[in-house]
Amino acid sequence: MLSKRQNLLETIHGGKPDRFVNQYEAFAMQVGTPFSEHNPAPKPGELNVINAWGVKRSWPKGVPGAFPVHDEESIVCKDVTRWREYVHAPNVVFPASAWEPYIAKAEAVDRNEQFVTSFIAPGIFEQCHYLMEIQNCLIAFYEEPEALLELIEYITEWELALAEEICKYIKPDALFHHDDWGSQKSTFISPDMFEEFFLPAYKKVYGYYKSHGVELIVHHSDSYAATLVPYMIDMGIDIWQGVMTSNNIPELIQKYGGQISFMGGIDSASVDYEGWTQDVVRREVERACRECGKLYFIPNASQGLAMSTFPGVYEALSEEIDNMSKIMF
Repeated sequence: MLSKRQNLLETIHGGKPDRFVNQYEAFAMQVGTPFSEHNPAPKPGELNVINAWGVKRSWPKGVPGAFPVHDEESIVCKDVTRWREYVHAPNVVFPASAWEPYIAKAEAVDRNEQFVTSFIAPGIFEQCHYLMEIQNCLIAFYEEPEALLELIEYITEWELALAEEICKYIKPDALFHHDDWGSQKSTFISPDMFEEFFLPAYKKVYGYYKSHGVELIVHHSDSYAATLVPYMIDMGIDIWQGVMTSNNIPELIQKYGGQISFMGGIDSASVDYEGWTQDVVRREVERACRECGKLYFIPNASQGLAMSTFPGVYEALSEEIDNMSKIMF
């Protein structure tokens, strides 16, 4: 029997996996850093928590994650042409002693079994709209592109500084990076605009991690982003996590399998709701596994961590994925 790590590598490299990769089983997620101790984040049910960038966020009960609060007084960057006045990147450099508990956690992982996986959220696009508010951000792509590109470069340099510290102390095998690039039906910006604004930034960030020993780049975007897959490949993404059914995953696997793999295929909203049932979970897992097959695909709910909004859903999905492995392998 292959280890969880070996089985994932066989799956994404077109080899001979002996079962489906079961959601996040191959990733030993390293969520905390010394920076996170200084970057408050809401827990489920908490409201109006201000983070190190000055962004106010809330996590209402019953929703899948925290979201920025953008009433007029809460918007950090009120004018993108004056972003330098409003946006101040927090410190990421801390003494080695502050990293000791995080190093110990990473060293406790059996790297033959799992990937030590650093977790980064929000990503570069999300950081822009967290700071600016989503409509203001999208308008800026058209009305103030030079100023927005400057802000993106500033955020990118901050991410690179954090990457340097993570690679120095944690030495991760994989990176799990959030940045939602679309709605369920479309990308937020056109592919050409995405190429202009974000491809260079992500090539720098993901290129840095790859050049410092990170084997896998896993990018979360639970959205429609099929038209961005060529850019994902170009920027070095190995696994797109959160891929929703609106993307026609079997077609993407046929076209791009071997260059990138797809983790998802089960829309969280279709299984993770009040009153969910095992029968619904079983049906969605079987559909995803049979439609997408054994290679270049990891069955998983679209949510961006090993969790569910409603208790028991994640575990039920894992149980049914194991059952499909017994049937299909």
